[in-house]
Amino acid sequence: MPAIHISKENFQQEVVNSDKPVLLDFWAPWCGPCRMVVPIMEEIARERSDIKVGKINVDEQPELARQFRVMNIPTLVVMKDGRITGQAMGARPKSQILAML
Repeated sequence: MPAIHISKENFQQEVVNSDKPVLLDFWAPWCGPCRMVVPIMEEIARERSDIKVGKINVDEQPELARQFRVMNIPTLVVMKDGRITGQAMGARPKSQILAML
């Protein structure tokens, strides 16, 4: 399943009400380290049917970025049952991203 584009309109349904853990990637198209993380996130989304992968463009969704206190990008957040269970800033290798889950 490809990564889902998350917005304030679908956040409740796709993230808070999700029956699976959700791995969120806060990113922007102009961010070099973010572009390094994109293929890793897409790969995880394809390989792991037990989780949901969501992408939040901070330029298009500033309210969500503020809600999560995102100060640097990329920021990765893991949510389970509507609660944050893990968070990391900066580009990470796949093994470290999977360890967050």
